[in-house]
Amino acid sequence: MSKTQTMSEQVKHPYLALMGVLIGGFVGMFSETSLNIALPSIMKAFSIETGTVQWLVTGYMLVIAIVLPLSSLLTKHFSTRGLVRFGLIDFIIGSIIAAVAMNFPILLVGRMIQGIATGIILPLMFSIAMRIFPPNKLGAALGVAALVIMFAPAIGPTLSGIILGVLSWRFIFWSFIIFLVIGLAFMEKNLVNVFEVTKPKVDWLAIILSTISFGLIVFGISFLTKSIPVALISLVIGLIFLVVYIRQQLHAKTPTLDFSVLSKPEFVTGSVLVMLNFGITLSAMYILPMYLQNGLGIAVALTGMVMLPGGIVNALVSFLAGRAYDSIGAKLMSRLGFLISAIGAVMFLFSNENSSLGYIIFAHIVLMIGVPLAMSPSQTYGLNSLDEYQSADGSAIINTFQQVIGAVATGIATILLSTGQSNYLANGGHSMSLAFTQGAHYGFAFTLVLALLGFLLAFRVHAKKA
Repeated sequence: MSKTQTMSEQVKHPYLALMGVLIGGFVGMFSETSLNIALPSIMKAFSIETGTVQWLVTGYMLVIAIVLPLSSLLTKHFSTRGLVRFGLIDFIIGSIIAAVAMNFPILLVGRMIQGIATGIILPLMFSIAMRIFPPNKLGAALGVAALVIMFAPAIGPTLSGIILGVLSWRFIFWSFIIFLVIGLAFMEKNLVNVFEVTKPKVDWLAIILSTISFGLIVFGISFLTKSIPVALISLVIGLIFLVVYIRQQLHAKTPTLDFSVLSKPEFVTGSVLVMLNFGITLSAMYILPMYLQNGLGIAVALTGMVMLPGGIVNALVSFLAGRAYDSIGAKLMSRLGFLISAIGAVMFLFSNENSSLGYIIFAHIVLMIGVPLAMSPSQTYGLNSLDEYQSADGSAIINTFQQVIGAVATGIATILLSTGQSNYLANGGHSMSLAFTQGAHYGFAFTLVLALLGFLLAFRVHAKKA
């Protein structure tokens, strides 16, 4: 009997055991988009510019990208319960600091502390699930985890819009704490230690290389809209360090992150599909709230309500897609998911200032059907190609590069948004709402490109083996 089977038989209520990590992951991903709609309010509160307030997004992603590659190493040095407990409490502390911040630097510190927690918890969702669920139920379990990854960013603008409609931006951070305390209670009561604490020798060179490489890559991406030379220098140096880091890890006796999993074609295909899917989500969710407010003139609170139906559909499809994987596999679902996402992106490209709210809501729903339909099957397809000892490394690699792709998608969407606006004004346009509409169309064209790339790559997914 394998170690995975033994563990899955020992845990009588695996969903309850996973609940604390799921809630922590939900808050981490929810916070990635929930602040987008609050950034104008924060700018006004602290009298800061767009380039400064954007560090709440960039700094958060930067810390996540640095911590994520270390997640597999942490599971070998600390107990599962201890890691999850630390992550949840750390996020609570960061939220309190951000909620009471009297100036922007303190707010940024609180935000970056939250990034540490998200970097720890995100990969644990998937690696713990792979240990406590039997193979025949793994698709459904990873579907629930994928639901967290996809639903949280989708619902973020809705909930934060409602909060901002009646309260201040500080209550967004207070709302995180409510969820986190509930997650902590679930963790203390139900979670068991699923990883063996072997305490291998710490490879400090690997940690330094990892920190520099992923840190510079995310930093460079975030600077694309501010200084192209600085961004390119950071990206080139970061990529050089990344190559050195990967080569060093492939030759290490006890790698901090086992990149040998990249030799498995199924894992690579599934991972890239997940990253493209995440890029679709973050680029669309970054543009859409601003488009609704600045292009269509919709109030902040109503913006959240307009995005609510799509968020609900996202959750439902995520759950069903995970269950469907166990019976039909990823081949059909991944192709169909990316195709539907492409249709949703095209619908946004044909929207304008005269489009009805019903049309916008329907386009959002179509996009939110396609994205989760491909997400969970793609992730499960990739991770299922690994053995139980590689699952933590595979999960860490997917989540690390997912954050990098998220930063890339947001950065490119920002550039295209600005380019579209500038082109409209340079051609003699005078309406700011029309300028923003054109900028949004440029951004949605990028979303469409990602969806089409995913659709083509999905043809490399093989049928589910009997």
